[in-house]
Amino acid sequence: MTSTHAERTDNGDWLVGNPTGAQLASALWIGSVGLLILGLQPVLLGALYTEGHVSGDELALVATAEMIMIAIGSAVVAMLLSARNMRWKSAVLLILLALANWWTAHATQQPMMLIAARAVAGLAEGGMVAIATELIARSRRAERIGGYFVTLQTLAQCALALLLALYVIPSAGSAGGFIVLALVCLASTVVAWKVPADYADLPKQEGHFGNVLTAGSLAALLSIFCYFMFFGAIWAFLEPLGAQYGIDARTVGLMVSASLAVQVVGAMTATVLEARIDYRFAIAVIGAVAVASSAVFAGGPGHGAFWAAGLSMGFILLFVVPYQIRLAITADETRTAVLLVPAAQLFGLAIGPIAASLLIDGKDFRPVPEFAAASAAASVALLGLFILVSRRRRVVA
Repeated sequence: MTSTHAERTDNGDWLVGNPTGAQLASALWIGSVGLLILGLQPVLLGALYTEGHVSGDELALVATAEMIMIAIGSAVVAMLLSARNMRWKSAVLLILLALANWWTAHATQQPMMLIAARAVAGLAEGGMVAIATELIARSRRAERIGGYFVTLQTLAQCALALLLALYVIPSAGSAGGFIVLALVCLASTVVAWKVPADYADLPKQEGHFGNVLTAGSLAALLSIFCYFMFFGAIWAFLEPLGAQYGIDARTVGLMVSASLAVQVVGAMTATVLEARIDYRFAIAVIGAVAVASSAVFAGGPGHGAFWAAGLSMGFILLFVVPYQIRLAITADETRTAVLLVPAAQLFGLAIGPIAASLLIDGKDFRPVPEFAAASAAASVALLGLFILVSRRRRVVA
């Protein structure tokens, strides 16, 4: 995004602009509402499947369509629209998402309409994510603010997932769950009016597309993409993987719920430690943990090992996000690449299951974690390429 009103400040916390704490919190909340579905998909889409509204293949299409549209929406809003009238844009996006959720609740008997409704929802959700990431990109401590963002969104997902699973869906079904999401969006329009009206220009914003199309920026974004492919591949097939190793669906469901709580711990830990650990070291170590977790899933684990690998994945999923933000900032000093971090993450989450599914042979799901391990290793390799390119760039300079 660009704005015609550049606003420079000597404030030590912000490159440009000077939002209050309430304004920052409001923007982060708007983005968190846009990402609520990431934690609620197992509950809501699982209810659609259980109620017989969609088949397994249709369920995958619904989930994938929404993920891809969130990624597209976040990239389009961040790169092509101006950063003016952000309060109005936040309110309009919230209302659009509320309507899409209402549409979903009333289209449960028509799979193609469900896919269309969730695609529209994804576009609105992606725009809301951009509301938050645009402001994060203007902070001198973008990694720390990013840590706050992932902590807030995951806490909201945990609370709402508990409400839906225990009270709403047992009494009102999947339609009731989407109506609750619509009400959350409408209630959040009050928060939208606390978002800064306009965001000030980022320095050197002109020619921003060219800043992303460099070897360093592409390596950084592809590293993030591959990491989230690793997670998306395993998480989508966790239940059939467990069944292959004699672990029942209830146990897998409990592990998914526990993972959300562990994700909060991972995000909070990264927020505290981000300034003390070099981002390259953190990403490399987390990549090694990802490969190890995938190897456990591929090796026929028992209950204990299955739980350990699953909770490890939950912890590192959000722990790595602040360091990925630092990676993108280092790759592109104009901070344009950091605006595409959510798109890289979401495309990885969406493409991972599709790519892994091509390797499944009958009821043998072991190729899924093998693919995930290769994705995590590729993420670390691309980090190495980024470091090599950065060093060569410094030598030339």
